[in-house]
Amino acid sequence: MRSVPLGRTGEHVSQLALGAMLMGTSTDEPTSVGMLERYLETGGTFIDTADCYAWWPSPDNTGGESEALLGRWLAKTGKRDDIFLATKGSAWVRDPEPIRTGDGSWETMAAQFAGAGGDTLRHAIDDSLRRLGTDHVDLYYVHVDDRSTPLEETLEALAEIVAAGKARYIGWSNVRSWRLERIRALAEKNGWPVPVAVQQEHSYLRPKAGADTLSIVDDEQADYLRANKDLTLVAFSPILKGIYDDPAKRDGHQIMRLYAGPDADARLAVLTEIAAELDVTPNQLVISWLLHQTDPELVTLIGPRTPEQLEVALAAADIKLTEDQLNRLDNAGA
Repeated sequence: MRSVPLGRTGEHVSQLALGAMLMGTSTDEPTSVGMLERYLETGGTFIDTADCYAWWPSPDNTGGESEALLGRWLAKTGKRDDIFLATKGSAWVRDPEPIRTGDGSWETMAAQFAGAGGDTLRHAIDDSLRRLGTDHVDLYYVHVDDRSTPLEETLEALAEIVAAGKARYIGWSNVRSWRLERIRALAEKNGWPVPVAVQQEHSYLRPKAGADTLSIVDDEQADYLRANKDLTLVAFSPILKGIYDDPAKRDGHQIMRLYAGPDADARLAVLTEIAAELDVTPNQLVISWLLHQTDPELVTLIGPRTPEQLEVALAAADIKLTEDQLNRLDNAGA
């Protein structure tokens, strides 16, 4: 598996990262362990989780299950030094029940987030390290940008976390570009660690005009990333819940509300055509297309629930696209 630079840190991470979001909940422990071992066997090194993973699969889940499973696996195998380990804080849910019984809106969920206050993050990283059974993570994200907390407070706490050796690098997720620029400027001004990674939703389809792009890479953010090579994009939800393979699934799927329209239709038509030429699935072709991107170069974060889904994603890394196929995919659109 090919590796890519992480910003300008000197670190290299596998271009295909493995998301452990549902490990320990929807995906049981033996299956999760098998998937982790298989990923490492193929040369993967970059494993991603968060303290809030995953409170939503059942009423018995409260968050922390994914980190705890990874901790047990690392303790049993001794493979901590074989992986680049990322986790996140700030989106720990204080009480899942109002979300489960509420209207399902982002606002209802965000009201329960722990936030990125200084003391909150100091406690959160300690709790994550305890569950993970390690003394440090390689990358620690602010999971959801918190505008209610002064950035200086958040950045100072993250600087303390790095200085204490609890995290090697910091990142941000679910954040707009103007906030990233402010974060970076404040960090540089005060001599605090600057984010080296930003984790955002990014796929082959482009968000439609008027879409809320807080969590999605739009044209402006792509331009920002091209101009700032010290910041690596980690692209989550690359296959958009698997909608590319199934027109029936796309029709009315909640995720399509941010993408549906003439541009999406045109890109899906070309994607389907080239997938047929290569005898691969559209989902696989999207992953391959992302792995071929160089401006900006990025990490593609997959989140398989089953070994079969993992194998499909891993196979995508072997798909070779010609210059003509890449041009057709890149230039498709309304």
